[in-house]
Amino acid sequence: HGQAPTTPTRATTMSSAKNANESYCTFTLASDVTAGGLPSEEEIAKQLESNDPKIKRHALKAAIMAMLGGEAMPRILMQVIRFCINSDDKPLKKLCMLYWEVVPKYQEPTSDEVLRAAAGGQPLQRKLLPEMILVCNALMNDLNHPNEFVRGSMLRFLCKVKDEEILGPLIPSIKACLKHRHQYVRKNAVLAVFHAHRLHGDTLIPDGPELVGEFISTETDIGARRNAFLMLYNESEDLAIQFLAHNLDDVSKFGDGFALLVLDLTRKACRRDPNQKSRFVRVLFQMLSSTSSAVSYEAAWTLISLSNSPTAVRAAAVTYTNLLNSQNDNNVMMIVLERLEQLQVKHSKRSR
Repeated sequence: HGQAPTTPTRATTMSSAKNANESYCTFTLASDVTAGGLPSEEEIAKQLESNDPKIKRHALKAAIMAMLGGEAMPRILMQVIRFCINSDDKPLKKLCMLYWEVVPKYQEPTSDEVLRAAAGGQPLQRKLLPEMILVCNALMNDLNHPNEFVRGSMLRFLCKVKDEEILGPLIPSIKACLKHRHQYVRKNAVLAVFHAHRLHGDTLIPDGPELVGEFISTETDIGARRNAFLMLYNESEDLAIQFLAHNLDDVSKFGDGFALLVLDLTRKACRRDPNQKSRFVRVLFQMLSSTSSAVSYEAAWTLISLSNSPTAVRAAAVTYTNLLNSQNDNNVMMIVLERLEQLQVKHSKRSR
C-alpha cells in the first residue's frame, strides 16, 4: 500500500477536501479483465466451463485479480482442476501457474485447534487441501510432458513453490529432467533442484549437490552449466572449487555468466581463507584477457583486491587501460578512470 498519485484524479480531489489526513492506496488492474468490474465467483465458475480458451483465460485472470484483492473464491479451485488444468492452450497453462501461486493450499484451522494451540497445547499443523493432490498429479504430468517447452515452464514455476508437501512427490520427476535431451529442460531442472535443496535439502533432496556435481561434469550447454555451478557455489562450495580446479583451462569457453560466478567464488573463498589465493591466481590472469569487458574489469578488480604483487598491479593497470581504449561510453570510462586513479594512489611505485 502506498500514497496517492502525485496527480490527483477528480475523485481523490473531492475526497481530500472532506478529509485532508486520509491516505489512499492506488493500484492498476488489466483493463480487459476489470472493464465493467470483476465478475462474481458464480460467473467465473460458469465461464471456466466454456469450451473457448479465450473465455477461460478471461475468467481465470478475473479469479486471480479477485484473489489478489482479498477474495477467497473457494469454488474456483475445483473448477480450474476440472476444466483448465489439462488444457493444451499455452497461455492458459501460464495463467494456471499464476493461479497456483496465489490460491490457498492449506485448510483453515478449526476454532478448537486455535484455542488448544493458544492454551499451550499441540501446535497448529498445516493440512494440505485434498484438492491439491489432484494439482500435484497435474504438475507431475507436465514434468513428464513430451513437449520440452511445457516441461521447462513447469520447472521454472516450481522454483517459486515453497511447500514441502507439494514439492516432495515431484522430486523424482525433477531429477529425471536433468537427463533430458533438450538444454532448456536441463537448465531449468538444475534451478529446480537448487531451489528444493535450499528450502528442504535435508528432507527432500539431501543428495542434491552430489547430483549436480555429476551433472556439471558432463554438461555441454553454457546456460545449464552456469546454473549448475550457481547451485554448487551456494550449496557446496567444496564441489564448486573441485570442479573449477579440474577445468581451469576451459573456463574461458564456459561463457561470461560462468566467469562472473567464478570471480564471486574467488572473492568469497579468499576472504574466508587467504591461503586459497594461490589456487585462483591462474584463472584470474586468464580472465584479464577475456573478450567480455565486464569479465575483464571484474577480474582486474578481484586480482588487485587479493594481491599487492607488482605483477598483479601491472596486469590490472594494463587491463584497465585496454578497457579505456575500447570503450565509447563516457560513464564506463569514468568508472575505469576512477579505478586507475585508486590504483595509482595505492600502488604509485609499482604502477609506474
